[in-house]
Amino acid sequence: MPADPHVQRWQLPIPLGRLALDGPLEALNPAGLAPLPEPLLAVLARRGLLSAAAVAELLDPPAVPPPAEHFADLPKAVRRLQQACRQAEAVTICGDYDADGMTSTALLVGVLQRLGAAPRAAIPSRQSDGYGLNVAMVEEQAAAGVGLLITVDNGVSAHAALERARELGVEVILTDHHSLPPELPPHLALLHPAVTPEHSPYRGLAGVGLAYVLAGALCGAMRRRDELVVARDLFCIGTIADMAPLLGVNRRWLLDGLPHLQSSPLPGLQALQRLAGIDERPLDAQTVGFQLAPRINAVGRLGDPTLVVELLTSADGETALALARECEALNRQRRELCQAIEAEALALLEADGAHGSPFVLLAQSHWHHGVIGIVAARLMERLGRPTALLASEGGGRLRASVRRRAASPLDQALAGCADLLERFGGHPAAGGFSVRAENLAALHERLNSLARGWLEHEGAGQPVEPEALLGFEQIDRELLRQQQRLEPFGIGHPQPVYWSRRCSVLSQRLLRGGHLQLELGQGERRLRAIGWNWHGTTDLPAVVDAAYRLRLDRWQGEERLQLELVGLRPAGCAESGEEVVLQRRQRLYWCRREGSSVVVRNAAGEEIRSDGELSHPYLRSLLEEAATALGLAA
Repeated sequence: MPADPHVQRWQLPIPLGRLALDGPLEALNPAGLAPLPEPLLAVLARRGLLSAAAVAELLDPPAVPPPAEHFADLPKAVRRLQQACRQAEAVTICGDYDADGMTSTALLVGVLQRLGAAPRAAIPSRQSDGYGLNVAMVEEQAAAGVGLLITVDNGVSAHAALERARELGVEVILTDHHSLPPELPPHLALLHPAVTPEHSPYRGLAGVGLAYVLAGALCGAMRRRDELVVARDLFCIGTIADMAPLLGVNRRWLLDGLPHLQSSPLPGLQALQRLAGIDERPLDAQTVGFQLAPRINAVGRLGDPTLVVELLTSADGETALALARECEALNRQRRELCQAIEAEALALLEADGAHGSPFVLLAQSHWHHGVIGIVAARLMERLGRPTALLASEGGGRLRASVRRRAASPLDQALAGCADLLERFGGHPAAGGFSVRAENLAALHERLNSLARGWLEHEGAGQPVEPEALLGFEQIDRELLRQQQRLEPFGIGHPQPVYWSRRCSVLSQRLLRGGHLQLELGQGERRLRAIGWNWHGTTDLPAVVDAAYRLRLDRWQGEERLQLELVGLRPAGCAESGEEVVLQRRQRLYWCRREGSSVVVRNAAGEEIRSDGELSHPYLRSLLEEAATALGLAA
């Protein structure tokens, strides 16, 4: 059955008793470091950090190992770039039009320029060229006398372009983190996370991380490590913007770099912060991801990406401010386009009666290619179903952006439809393809069939997956301060989601823009809660269970704790004997508390009790989950 956009599918956290904990939670606290409170230790344990050593590595990651030990071609690339710097040689940095590609390009252009080379940027147009290095770009650079290209955030699949480079005698250093093809195109040197040793801390690098590795090795070889200060700032921006996993080397470098980002010597970053209104407080990963990255990405979506390279390499404050204002204007245009397309898409769903389609697929020739991916992601979150939006590509073809929850790989699904597609690519949760208009109906039918199987396996509704139970009396500035020790948050290490049982809804208000504002109470405590772009029900019962993230809300100079809502559901009342429903895969169980015992009943009316004799592991684990559902476990 397709997911109901107003239904939430709660999956409560794994009972701690089922984890391979060696002793109590407190034993996870590393020696020599201030202890973390139990709710945060519970979150980390459920994420697989089951020893004090693992927690210590998260809080204070080890020093970065020498990159030359992990990238075999790095010395070769550095020697060639040293030659280019000493001879003031023209070098072209071939980037991509997303934030990762643009910051990578700016990073290498800036470093090479300061080290004596004559770098230039070449980034394809999203609208007219599409992704990656192409033959025309190579021929243009060769005609201009360029003998060395460096690709950033692309290149490993650019076979035709790099074959042409070899024919023209142009050398190429490849730095890329996209999937390696079975056969690589010709190149002088390759920096790619997949060619590092297994379990290397460099495995999670985005394109900008690889550019930073290359720049760091070059600056070290030329005894100019001072030139890496601004490069580190761009590494932080690009890594967060590309949603790279914030683990391993990424985590170490972000912990080192983020505290200094607000005071970056780059005039372009200072101008972006000023226009975003965030120039007076420290920058964390969330601020970078939600305030700075969209302003950079908007340029690649709607304008000329070399604008960002100019902004992030400019040494003049006034020039940088003027360029930042152009970015700001494009970002406003991006927001307006997204709002218009989202409204039109929802109207199409309503008119076509397509709310029941397991795979949402909508096409309009006039939609802008640069923003349909953003809107597809919003609709996927809103509807709880995989979503593709398509716009005209000309010549009877349509180009799509697709978004999907990562539980079932989207890239494999597209590969299964290859016979209907002109081209396709992507990751497990995001992708794109081109399709001829006459194949669209057959494609939608096949995608619906695939999505129907996903939804049957996963269950209907929006997933709500809290990680630890909190009572309101535990929520204070100290808990938030301790949570900040786990930052930066991002892919692979998200901000914790907590849940609280039996919260009284003291007031509720739907704000302009579709945001839900609540005042929730538990015992003597009152807390403000906000649901941004709330698409769930606003007809709330008097008592709810709430899932949320903790935030510090800043408004007109004041700061206060706020719950950022992830999910709401009617609360069960174990204390008075009411039952809480527990869903385990496709089975439902009714759980209640009787004195100090937990009682679980199945659909056939059979019951088990925690004070009874239970030999089967399934029944024991079921009682553990019931205790968690009843709020009797952390």
